[in-house]
Amino acid sequence: MFSLLWTEEAKARYDELKAKAAASLASRKQKKKNKSTKDEGLFKQVHKTLTLLCANPRHPGLNTHEYYSLAHPYDDRQKVFEAYVQSKTPGAYRVFWCYGPGKKEITVIAITPHP
Repeated sequence: MFSLLWTEEAKARYDELKAKAAASLASRKQKKKNKSTKDEGLFKQVHKTLTLLCANPRHPGLNTHEYYSLAHPYDDRQKVFEAYVQSKTPGAYRVFWCYGPGKKEITVIAITPHP
């Protein structure tokens, strides 16, 4: 198992997604609707991706691969990776991450829609 560290940008985005999902859930419960909203579904997918990433960064469902357009926050010679949150969706979300700074640590660099 890996432990997660966050950049400020990634943590802010995760907290924003979580807050939107919580607000949607509260609104949905108040209106007595059963179907979850897009915000709830997106947060659930992001959370699942991060859980899989902690357990096994090479999990086949993550489609993890190297990403060249972002710089490693700790060492420019190290690799940055992209993991899929969604696929076959317009603006599909991705998690950008790297190993480090310590052993058994993963730093989440960004959580964004695919450009």
